[in-house]
Amino acid sequence: MTGVRAPRATEDAGTPEALPAPKGHLARHLLRDRTALVGLVLVSLLSLGAVLAPVLAPHDPNAVDVVNRFARPSLDFPLGTDHLGRDVLSRLLHGARLSIGATLVATLGITVIGITMGMLAGYLVGPVDTVVSRIIEVLLALPANLLALAVTGVLGPGLRNVTIAITAVWWAGYARIVRGFVLAETGRSYVEAARALGASGGRIMTRHVLPNILAPVVVLTTLDLGAVLLGLSSLSFLGLGVKLPTAEWGAMLAEGRVYLGRAPNMMLFPGAAIFLMVLGFNLLGDGLRDALDPRTRDQLARRLGRGPREHRRRPPSRHAATPRTAPETSNTGTRPGSAA
Repeated sequence: MTGVRAPRATEDAGTPEALPAPKGHLARHLLRDRTALVGLVLVSLLSLGAVLAPVLAPHDPNAVDVVNRFARPSLDFPLGTDHLGRDVLSRLLHGARLSIGATLVATLGITVIGITMGMLAGYLVGPVDTVVSRIIEVLLALPANLLALAVTGVLGPGLRNVTIAITAVWWAGYARIVRGFVLAETGRSYVEAARALGASGGRIMTRHVLPNILAPVVVLTTLDLGAVLLGLSSLSFLGLGVKLPTAEWGAMLAEGRVYLGRAPNMMLFPGAAIFLMVLGFNLLGDGLRDALDPRTRDQLARRLGRGPREHRRRPPSRHAATPRTAPETSNTGTRPGSAA
């Protein structure tokens, strides 16, 4: 009986997947991984520009100046002006506040709804799991962008309605992944021990299961930030987002499309901002995945050569010479055949 149960206990507690990352590992990894550091810098700079837009913007983003229509980049207008003489840089900075803010709000809503529904489906097996799983399958069977477009058409144009539509459509993928994680975790020994001690279902889910599935969900959320930004910008490009003359990256692309041949800066700079932000989210998400996944962080630490001491320590060679005193010394401390 003991020989049968011992391997399971060792598997639950001693595998590399079950070991937590060392304290401060995440910050050290992001600083050592160049791609993750580039993503962090891009996201930080663009987010800082959005927060400090009222201070950094040289002009009013909605101020019309017909005299300086289609002005080329200069000291007064670093990124030029649009068809109404409005400063492109000022509109780009103020538009970042809406684009990035709506992306964060939509991603937060998607994550919360997905975790909640996935945990309910994974823990409450039976009718609840059946109903939630069928809803997830229906949402995943339909094209997400087309469904978001239909929801926005019902709710009406506006950035708030676009954010609600993206949130209402994209949570299904998160719920399906979380459900699989919960099903895997509820069969482990620590959950069975909590049940044996009389812990309620809500306490088991919030205090035991949720912390163990949170790391991969955080990585998934970071990787999907770029996709959410592209979805919001696409709906705004179609005219379903903010109302003019409010500055927003997708709406700026729609305005510049008409004047692409005469003033390419109207589309070039908003498109570059979206590209850099999505790239930063993707690079940062890859770095977080490598840092939080124990199966990849050890490999990356050995590849970088800057990991913990156990990664820098060289394993002993098979052909290394063994000390001669080891086989020649007996338990009494004298050599065989020598006089006492």
